[in-house]
Amino acid sequence: MKTMNDMAKTPSNQNAGIGPISAHSPSQNNHIRLASSVDWDRMAHIYNEAIHSSRSTMDLIPVDANYFRKLTDSFTPRECLLVAEHATHIAAWGIVKQYSDRPGYALACETSVYVAEDFHGQGIGTDLQAAVIKKAWGYGYRHLVAKILAVNETSIRFHHHFDYQIAGIQKNIGFLNGNWHDIVIMQRLLTDEQP
Repeated sequence: MKTMNDMAKTPSNQNAGIGPISAHSPSQNNHIRLASSVDWDRMAHIYNEAIHSSRSTMDLIPVDANYFRKLTDSFTPRECLLVAEHATHIAAWGIVKQYSDRPGYALACETSVYVAEDFHGQGIGTDLQAAVIKKAWGYGYRHLVAKILAVNETSIRFHHHFDYQIAGIQKNIGFLNGNWHDIVIMQRLLTDEQP
């Protein structure tokens, strides 16, 4: 039986854990891969759309490629950014990041996916989310957390589709553009069996 330390020491091969997902196989037009520095400008554009919408992030200030450089520079071997390419365009990006640097949380991570507005409703987020979950599993994580603004009912339904359950609601924890916001904490528990 694996111990928590064994699972947390899962090999950090950055390409491990990406590929077809049994329940949600990527469509033929979408390619999921690790993000690189050439993607950062487009990723910033997608994230800035989310910031502007005030429905997907608590950030208020637009970002640029430097934001992703700093983010990746701070990553541990069990954290990464993924992108979904549709034809030749970066249509979405996702992240797997540790929940906390405290050792007792070594098997917990946070996940997020952001899809460009002009690619909504095309299954790209579904393909990317499946890859994010598989990547998290490959890193040895067994508890996935997503923090979602309560007004973003689409994202809550999306995460339910991937077997995330509501763990709780943080009332009036966020303040954006003069309005208080609740945050819905969703979680998915993984087993040793590949998702």
